[in-house]
Amino acid sequence: VQLQASGGGLVQAGGSLRLSCAASGRTNSSYSMGWFRQAPGKERAFVATISGNGRTTYYQDSLKGRFTISRDNVKDMVYLQMNSLRPEDTAVYYCASGRYYTISDHESQYNYWGQGTQVTVSS
Repeated sequence: VQLQASGGGLVQAGGSLRLSCAASGRTNSSYSMGWFRQAPGKERAFVATISGNGRTTYYQDSLKGRFTISRDNVKDMVYLQMNSLRPEDTAVYYCASGRYYTISDHESQYNYWGQGTQVTVSS
C-alpha cells in the first residue's frame, strides 16, 4: 500500500485547509485510516481516525469541532478538513492505513504511512 498526502500549505490563522490522502496498491477499504501530525521539536501525535465504512470517527480532544475526517472508498481517498486553524496546528501531517477494521489513536495500529504534507499557520 502506498499513501500520498497532499493539500498542505501556508495559511493565516483562522483559515482552512483540506488535506487529501490517496491510497494505491493492495488497499483494503475495510481497514481504518488515520491522520497524525508532528510539530517542530515534538513527537508525532494522533489527530483523527475513521473506520473502514466511514461511520465511526475519533479525534484528538482538542481538535473536535475544528477538524473533520472523511473517506471515499470508491476513490481510495481520505480527507482531513481543517477549519479555524491556529499557529499551534503547524506541523507535518501524515496519513496512515490501519492494520485492522477498528479505529485507534495508537501509531502501532497503523502499518502504512504517507510521506507527510507540511501545514504552516501564520499568526
